[in-house]
Amino acid sequence: MAYFAKCEATSEASKFLVTEVIAADQEFVDTQPGMWVQTSYNTYGNVHYAPSPPAEPHTPDGGTPLRANYAGIGYTYDNSYVIDGVVGVFYAPQPYPSWILNTSTFLWEAPVPYPTDGKLYEWDEATLSWVLVPTP
Repeated sequence: MAYFAKCEATSEASKFLVTEVIAADQEFVDTQPGMWVQTSYNTYGNVHYAPSPPAEPHTPDGGTPLRANYAGIGYTYDNSYVIDGVVGVFYAPQPYPSWILNTSTFLWEAPVPYPTDGKLYEWDEATLSWVLVPTP
């Protein structure tokens, strides 16, 4: 059993919109209409993680990541990238217009690093800065 993402064409030739993600055997997927691309539940930020119970943190296990990130509905499948001989990557929708896609991890990054003082912040697109979240 593996995971597969159904990818629908967009106006950009190399980019597809993920509309469905299923767990299935390859034989089943081969009988389904549309474009289906395998994704790995254990891949995030172009790193492969060992499976672990939900209450425990995931640990990189040195395995080969598959397509940079586990696909989600609304994600982009971009086949203009090839990593370790595998065509295509998955990445989440851009959260803010100013955020930049890191093409090593395929995660979106703010133009300003998140503060490291241990406090909670939220992104303010109008000022392009992190704003302290007031505590009740």
